[in-house]
Amino acid sequence: MTVLPSSDRKYRRSPPRSPLLPQKLDDDQSFDAHGSGFDGASTSGAVFNLSTTIVGAGIMGLPAAVNQLGLIPGLLTIMFVSMLTESSIDMILRFSRASKSKTYSGVATNAFGGAGSNILQACIVINNLGMLVVYMIIIGDVLSGTSVDGFHHGGVIEEWFGQHWWTTRSALLLFTTFFVFAPLISFKRVDSLRYTSALSVALAVVFVAITAGVVIVKLMEGKIGMPRLMPKLVNQASFWKLFTTVPVVVTAYICHHNILPIENELKDPTQMKSIVRKSLTLCTSVYIATSFFGVVLFGDHTMDDVLANFDGDLGIPYSSLLDDLVRVSYGLHLMLVFPIVFFSLRLNIDGLLFPYAIPIAFDNKRFFSVTIALMGFILMGASFVPSIWDAFQFTGATAAVCVGFIFPAAITLRNIPGIATKNDRLISWMMIFLAVSTSTVAVTSDIYSIFYVDEGITS
Repeated sequence: MTVLPSSDRKYRRSPPRSPLLPQKLDDDQSFDAHGSGFDGASTSGAVFNLSTTIVGAGIMGLPAAVNQLGLIPGLLTIMFVSMLTESSIDMILRFSRASKSKTYSGVATNAFGGAGSNILQACIVINNLGMLVVYMIIIGDVLSGTSVDGFHHGGVIEEWFGQHWWTTRSALLLFTTFFVFAPLISFKRVDSLRYTSALSVALAVVFVAITAGVVIVKLMEGKIGMPRLMPKLVNQASFWKLFTTVPVVVTAYICHHNILPIENELKDPTQMKSIVRKSLTLCTSVYIATSFFGVVLFGDHTMDDVLANFDGDLGIPYSSLLDDLVRVSYGLHLMLVFPIVFFSLRLNIDGLLFPYAIPIAFDNKRFFSVTIALMGFILMGASFVPSIWDAFQFTGATAAVCVGFIFPAAITLRNIPGIATKNDRLISWMMIFLAVSTSTVAVTSDIYSIFYVDEGITS
């Protein structure tokens, strides 16, 4: 884990005569958080770690979002959000170097003081907690199944071994927590997860490849119709409902909380911009392919969590085997993504709860106490959140847009180091306008749909 310098936790105490860490770290100064045994992370490891941060559960909600928007507007939205994400990350990197801050919250502190840093950390905590709850929900869906509108979609463990106490959702999630998550979230340096990150990206590609293969086979056999290219607008409510898809797409690109921790561990930090571009290119390609093939394959039957669609007859030979391969590969992918997101969550909630303590990496008791408390909360959340669509809309319309767009834009407009250009300011105002307007409409539409469910887009 990358340890925060005291400048990034402005109100943290350091020993009076011998500071634990330097007040500022120059660009050419090495940063070894955990001793001489670590020489710095490689570029490939950083690409995999960042790609894993991006391609989490968000990919599973994209086919439903694209289907609601229509294939053409949906895919264009994914590409547009990708470009905005690259711009916002570039702002964070530039202002962190100008202010010599080694964390995102440190950049916010430089721009807005302690209050700004606390608000940003709270947003990261809300976003990451929401995402980890989503991961738990999907893993539970994959292993033990889910019920929608009275119809039960079986999970792979339940299908393989039948219904027993140890194939229930709660039991399987507990087993996963103790035997998969516990070892991985105990690492204190993000680069320690580079191999599991590489495997998680490979598993995501396997999911895309199988989905594409099924679509190609069915197209050759003439079993797939033309997908809906544009949104289906029945009434005014259906128009406003389209905006609820934007937070889902935004959530799929939130990785800003791990940008600087990954950069801090690099052998050559100047490669970070290239790493970001490679990761975004890879992830956008995966997102577009998943959304396109998912919509073509399932059409208007695409579920909020597209994995739930892979529990029936796909209409091709070996359908049952392919269903299991898809669900198992992506379930394993999420298990390997979980510790990457948890890493940032633990770091930021520690900064909120213990602002005057030494860095959590040097306090094993606090490290494991915070870890256990967070895992318990996530398990509880996964038991009560009804669907991933609800979680995506909540976190995406609130915390995610703040972390991904509003804070980078506000930091740029504040421009304490004086490095923002006219183009930077223009892009920042556009980010804030789009983030605030779409989130407001999305939240309003959600509230409207709750009270007028019977008069909504299906009327």
